[in-house]
Amino acid sequence: MSRIVLGIEYDGSAFAGWQWQKGARNVQACVEEAVGKVADAPVSVVCAGRTDAGVHAFEQVVHFDTAVERPLRAWWMGVNMHLPDDVRVLWAQIAPDGFHARAGALARHYRYIILNRPVRSALERTRVTWVYRPLDAAAMHAAAQVLVGEHDFSAFRAQGCQSKSPCRRVYLIDVFREGDRVIMDIVADAFVHHMVRNIAGALLAVGEGREEPEWIGAVLAGRDRTRAGATAPPDGLYLAGICYPEHFGLPRPPIFQRLPPDARRYT
Repeated sequence: MSRIVLGIEYDGSAFAGWQWQKGARNVQACVEEAVGKVADAPVSVVCAGRTDAGVHAFEQVVHFDTAVERPLRAWWMGVNMHLPDDVRVLWAQIAPDGFHARAGALARHYRYIILNRPVRSALERTRVTWVYRPLDAAAMHAAAQVLVGEHDFSAFRAQGCQSKSPCRRVYLIDVFREGDRVIMDIVADAFVHHMVRNIAGALLAVGEGREEPEWIGAVLAGRDRTRAGATAPPDGLYLAGICYPEHFGLPRPPIFQRLPPDARRYT
């Protein structure tokens, strides 16, 4: 029995999310069907982090176990031949001993992209979140720094979240402008349900001048979801990369090199 690891990119616009759902198009079912055709047997895949409806991935990481032997090229190019156009395998590797896509992840990187201009995009209407009011990215970044560290994120947690604990450790959160885009990068050990979108929604209130930067800290301390504002749309959200222990030898997204020294000891 071999364990294979895949890096997967997908456009989540037409999916009901990653996880298998009866009667709804989902990424997991598409990947399992394509891998199963190459393996000539049913296959179950385990992902590093489940994404919601409309959320995209620059690099999702999954693993699956199989008793059949195929060259790595088959798990890469062969699987791509059976995938729809909005899902692609970027790379394939044989899993190191002890590897598990979800349990072995040390940190996850999400990116939220906001198109900040008067006119909505015709080309990227489902791949960015459009905000026409001018945003103060510097104020958003300053406000976000109170979220770095280990905190109770109940204020940014969806009501239906099934996680046992609301506590998470955020290693880095950056908000910056690139032309007419405002981008939020956030790296944490894990995320509660809708945490990134709820943080983005709260920071938008700061960026638009509806709230002062200090408001984010008050919301965090209050642990009350009703005080944190609206959940930002899924369109601009991307699972950008997963960080695993170096001895696994898997690709490490560059952002993990930007973590401050005190955070690197965890990753």
